[in-house]
Amino acid sequence: MSLQRSSLNFEEVRAKYPDFPPLVMLKIDIHRRGLFYADAALAAFNPARHQTGGTHTFGTRDGKLTGRPESIYLRDGTLVLATPSPPEQSPYGIDFAEGKLVITDQGEIVEEAFFWDKPDFYDKRTSNGVLMQNLVSARPQRLFVIPQRFCYFWSDGGGCKFCDIVNNLKQQRAEISMQTKINPADLREAISEALKEKGRYTAICLTGGSDFRGDDAFDKETEYYIEIMQAIGECFSVKKFPSQLICTALKKEQLQRIYDQTGLMSVTMDIEVLDEEQFNFICPGKAKWIGYQEWKRRLYDAVEVFGENRVNTGIVSGTELVAPTRFKSEDEALEIVLKEADDLAAHGVSTVNMIWQPRPNSDFAKAQNGSLEYYVLLAKGLQDIRRKHNLSIDFDDYRRCGNHADSDLARVF
Repeated sequence: MSLQRSSLNFEEVRAKYPDFPPLVMLKIDIHRRGLFYADAALAAFNPARHQTGGTHTFGTRDGKLTGRPESIYLRDGTLVLATPSPPEQSPYGIDFAEGKLVITDQGEIVEEAFFWDKPDFYDKRTSNGVLMQNLVSARPQRLFVIPQRFCYFWSDGGGCKFCDIVNNLKQQRAEISMQTKINPADLREAISEALKEKGRYTAICLTGGSDFRGDDAFDKETEYYIEIMQAIGECFSVKKFPSQLICTALKKEQLQRIYDQTGLMSVTMDIEVLDEEQFNFICPGKAKWIGYQEWKRRLYDAVEVFGENRVNTGIVSGTELVAPTRFKSEDEALEIVLKEADDLAAHGVSTVNMIWQPRPNSDFAKAQNGSLEYYVLLAKGLQDIRRKHNLSIDFDDYRRCGNHADSDLARVF
């Protein structure tokens, strides 16, 4: 079955939705299509001043890891978290022209861009000799930590089909000596050093692969995050500090342990796909160990533990359109996804949207992404749902994360 997709280009979508912020729309399209650094842009890039690609859960779209800019931001501060893509895939270009960094499409300049500034701690090492950049990466206002880079769903063939976390780990270990798991003492040193740059960061975020081991499933994951969060907590003089954990859908008792024993303030448990049939196909490990309906129930339990406006879930939007799909059109998929997001919001859970970027070392490497119009309507729909249910996304918004086009809209609408 061929899925009906919108064929409108950027200017046509912009004209059709004049109230939608054009720079957020551009961000969506860059995430969707990718970007490519021209030689002139790379010549203007200064590794002593600008932030190079840090540590990531997933690999790049062109399969190369190092030596290039982390990413860009736009003139209104909008963050763009897109990785370099092969030029044959027709990505947006990043070039240097007329004395400034610019974004181009088919050779035409469409907007100005800026490299991220490099954090002070990036080139320093812990007392064990570990490069701090390999422990903590930075977005302009958030510290980002990946304590565990291996996902145990992959160990029994249950890895999510859009994901390349384990293949990316193998490449990072070979090319930049990346550790599979972080030593809490090393992390404490790196966080302490990062916080010396006063006023730069507003929050800390942790994420990593799932670990179903333990007396009860996911006890190992729970215990490790407690250990990691306690190490980070030693850098603060207060019990709770602005923080987010992106983890598996843990049981209420496990979440309660983390909340009681650490400084964690918010939790995100990514369901990835808002449709049970597609969830079962795309995320077989999550379906086997937890299940779609149970995942939703655990999100509702998390609200009881962490409180209102402190729980959300993420979707890798566009994967639900990949064959075999039960949807006949993008419109039909959008209706189902937003209906599920509304159901979550009615229970106090926000949904944020990560635009799917096909990775070469994933099962979905060559699948087709959604249209720009689909993503514009999805972003607006998710923001409208939060307004309807009076939900805030402050802990995962445009400043603290920057990966979600829908939360960019929170500062506009």
